[in-house]
Amino acid sequence: MTSNDSTESARHNIMDNANSTQTPPPLTGGRLILASLAVALATFMNVLDSSIANVAIPTISGNLGVSVDEGTWVITLFAAANAVSIPLTGWLTQRVGQIRLFVWSIVLFVISSWACGIAPTLPMLLAARIVQGAVAGPMIPLSQAILLGSYPKERSATAIALWAMTATVGPIAGPALGGWMTDRYSWSWIFYINIPVGLFAAVVTWMIYRDRETQVRRLPIDTVGLISLITWVGTLQIMLDKGKDLDWFDSPVICVLAVVTAVSFVFFLMWELTDKNPIIDVRLFAGRNFRGGTIAISVAFGVFFSNLVLLPQWMQQYLNYPSINAGLVTAPLGIFAVILMPVLSRVVPKVDVRMLATGAFLGFAAVFFMRANYTTGVDTWTLVLPTLLQGIPMALFFVPLTVILLSGLPAERIPAAAGLSNFVRVFTGAVGTSLASTLWYDRSIHHHARLTEHAAPTSPAFQQSVEAIRHTLNFSPSQAMAFFEKTVVTQAAMLGLDDVFWISGVIFIVIIPLIWMTKPEKGAAGEAAAAAH
Repeated sequence: MTSNDSTESARHNIMDNANSTQTPPPLTGGRLILASLAVALATFMNVLDSSIANVAIPTISGNLGVSVDEGTWVITLFAAANAVSIPLTGWLTQRVGQIRLFVWSIVLFVISSWACGIAPTLPMLLAARIVQGAVAGPMIPLSQAILLGSYPKERSATAIALWAMTATVGPIAGPALGGWMTDRYSWSWIFYINIPVGLFAAVVTWMIYRDRETQVRRLPIDTVGLISLITWVGTLQIMLDKGKDLDWFDSPVICVLAVVTAVSFVFFLMWELTDKNPIIDVRLFAGRNFRGGTIAISVAFGVFFSNLVLLPQWMQQYLNYPSINAGLVTAPLGIFAVILMPVLSRVVPKVDVRMLATGAFLGFAAVFFMRANYTTGVDTWTLVLPTLLQGIPMALFFVPLTVILLSGLPAERIPAAAGLSNFVRVFTGAVGTSLASTLWYDRSIHHHARLTEHAAPTSPAFQQSVEAIRHTLNFSPSQAMAFFEKTVVTQAAMLGLDDVFWISGVIFIVIIPLIWMTKPEKGAAGEAAAAAH
């Protein structure tokens, strides 16, 4: 998440400065400390919200009277809306101004967070989450651009390091904080927490930066491209989220959504290829490095993020973990990432980044193969260890692939490239979550059928099992049958999730050749890595 966002923001900051008649001087003293805190808190709030809801989905679903699968839309629709708004960041910055856009994004994020917290039904919660995701799009790239403009050039590494540390701490704190708030208070507080943080960040940012606004220019907007983009992204996400409930293409609704998605997507591609000012420059995919790097980082992120959503759901639904415990199990994810980031920034310019990216994918595969051996009796340490180790490939993941996809591009195309790759990556995260949830559901049904194929009332083995349960637990016949069914459902869900983990590991192995189809240029790695980090 952080690498492509930050690359785009850094480049936009350079462009803004070049277009300004006078660049504001760097901040100093207490103003610099307070400004850094405010911008960092806005970044933290945004990144935190991408992970804090993961452990609360079962609770949210139960309170709103919907299934856990429907509750997952809280995550996928946020990501889809966020992806659509990202390409608009550059245009909005030049139309509104960097500081105004950043402050307004924070304010609207706070308002939509409050709306999420008070939502009495799932449709109202999803509507608020769509708004929240849309206004969150510009916040991440603008936050680093503002920080870079606040520090002297010789201290730009400090600004980047501060931003990277803040963005990385969010995923670590999110699950644990979300679990604690959900258990101790209610799920609404995972959204209410944004209100004081956001208001502080918005007020301080405006007080310090309002006289440092960037130049405003009126540029045309690709309205047709934007509408077609929203259409195909929206219909595809709805189709993926509703497909399982409506029995996929046996449903006329799904068929209509599929047709609308296909037609609007083809129209979008044709329009963007011919428009003079496209909202997304799809011609970038003609470049080998951009094409291979973007596909690799997007598929990998989709697999990584979807598993990050499913794991706490499984722990709460089938292992009876409280929300806070599920959050604590997933919290160690970013520990190694924080430790290794400073080292990585020095290593990247000196090595073949394809080796680092390959090592990251092999590390991810190893983690998922470890998880593919889980059983219903898994202990907490066995759950924590792969999550802890996953921080190592996570640290090696974003920067090298960003170096690859930006390598060989002229400076004037880097903002568009960063925005497009970031859009594809974030949207693939939403799509991946929907697909992984469907795969888990389908594989669980498959395993349930296999486990119960001999559980007929006339089967002697089945009758013996039920009788053993009755005598061991002193259950009535109906209680014994219910216990047997629950045991089978739990086991089937475990086997289904093991399949998801195993397939995830295979995917990471399969996409490694994409990395070696690219040829990053020597000498470009240092600059791209600095911007990406």
